[in-house]
Amino acid sequence: MDDATHSGPPTGSLPPLAGSPAGPLAGAPAGPLAGFTVGVTAARRADELIALLRRRGAAVVHAPALRIVPLADDSELMAATKNLVDCPPDAVVATTAIGFRGWIEAADGWGIGEELLDRLRATELLARGPKVKGAVRAAGLVEAWSPQSESLAEVLDRLLDGGVAGRRIALQLHGEPLPGFVEALRAGGAEVVPVPVYRWMPPEDLAPLDRLLDAVAVGAVDAVSFTSAPAAASLLSRAAERGLREAVLEALRGKVLAACVGPVTALPLQAEGVTTVQPERFRLGPLVQLLCQELPGRARVLPVAGHRLEIRGQAVLVDDGLRPVPPAGMALLEALARRPGWVVSRAELLRALPGAGRDEHAVETAMARLRAALGVPMLIQTVVKRGYRLSLDAGECGVAR
Repeated sequence: MDDATHSGPPTGSLPPLAGSPAGPLAGAPAGPLAGFTVGVTAARRADELIALLRRRGAAVVHAPALRIVPLADDSELMAATKNLVDCPPDAVVATTAIGFRGWIEAADGWGIGEELLDRLRATELLARGPKVKGAVRAAGLVEAWSPQSESLAEVLDRLLDGGVAGRRIALQLHGEPLPGFVEALRAGGAEVVPVPVYRWMPPEDLAPLDRLLDAVAVGAVDAVSFTSAPAAASLLSRAAERGLREAVLEALRGKVLAACVGPVTALPLQAEGVTTVQPERFRLGPLVQLLCQELPGRARVLPVAGHRLEIRGQAVLVDDGLRPVPPAGMALLEALARRPGWVVSRAELLRALPGAGRDEHAVETAMARLRAALGVPMLIQTVVKRGYRLSLDAGECGVAR
């Protein structure tokens, strides 16, 4: 994916500071995720997920938590293959051409290639798209069905529409399975037999993952998405290696939303006391739609000086216009919003500023920039010799939505 064709920061890096040239335009119409930053831990199909998020206005931090490598020790694949030869499946899903060819070649090397082919001829063989169909036919087999779109989602829909209860379905894995694919089949009553042609390993370049962990630990992202249980486990493992495990878990238990594509994906996080959210349908689209509901639902909404103020993760909506706010300004605004309408002293605001030291002049500087970013200076009132307050509309108590 060409990042230049999408809004938001380059993948693998933290979002630009609000108000920078790469950031959203002040006053721009806001999508449902505008002003929010979402971490993406997926390796496969990450481009699709990132595009869906950015299309809805989110800034994205892409940090693959895994890499996919061929099995060096193919004992797992051998065991799965012998299992299918001895106990034939009702259906087999071939997901990649190279993976399917590698599977057949490996079975030949073990002396059970013909037996495997016999089993595949006798079952419902589903091939994900034209390339996989070509590999299936090169092996002397004929697929029962294949989508033109190369979409595993269509394969899943076909299986579920036909009913999977009581069926034994073999799934040729391709490193990171389709998010929610296995969960959906098992939820429908199927017995799923994974055929692991690849193995998950930690990423070779850990820098993007480390940057995401740093951002999570300080609450600089609003949500992290997970599309596989190994990715969730890998993120927590790397956090432990860097001494950030407790800080990351504390953030995920509180300010940072953990969004998982399905219940199996959520297990490593839930085991650590992290409350997760999952869509009813275990797919990428519903996962993004869930974020579109959850994140705005967490935003603070206040009637201030005749305007509607919605405080999002990294930006503010003023009467539905997006206003990027620098981190220091956001820290001040959040401090004021905790007691809307009440005067907050300069000393208290100074404590809220990250790395401000003891100079109260830093509060004045950050406050001036905050007012400029909001575009409506009267939203924040200066109370002489006391501090600042949000100019809450009369009769309002400032209760958050």
